[in-house]
Amino acid sequence: MSSDSETSLPAPKIQLTPQEWKARLNPQEYAVLREAGTERAYTGEYTDTETEGVYECRACGAELFRSTEKFHSHCGWPSFFDPAGSDAVILREDNSLGMRRVEVLCANCHSHLGHVFEGEGYPTPTDKRYCINSISLRLKPVEGSTS
Repeated sequence: MSSDSETSLPAPKIQLTPQEWKARLNPQEYAVLREAGTERAYTGEYTDTETEGVYECRACGAELFRSTEKFHSHCGWPSFFDPAGSDAVILREDNSLGMRRVEVLCANCHSHLGHVFEGEGYPTPTDKRYCINSISLRLKPVEGSTS
């Protein structure tokens, strides 16, 4: 895990200017994905979704999580116990808001996704909760799956 500085992260594969991101994303998406905002709890479209499929980064389309790793944590945001690939996300220390947290970024474009928490006692294989903003994701359902 790296420090708060952008320079310690590997370079993103997709690099756009703030103006290019603003043209690609709506204002709410930009606020979360590019400015590390957070959507309000229990308001996201994927919080309680049980549709089978792949969750991609809304900014760049990279595969991030799968429905098979999604679980109900009742925290107000979609929760996953593991990313789709070990290199799908980057973890970065986040000391904002006067507390230590671990931010989750898309490895492909460095968009903010949410935070990961450990040791909360959820009955998952990793004991991790990737707490991800719905607005950071786009679900690609498996054919024939419903929510």
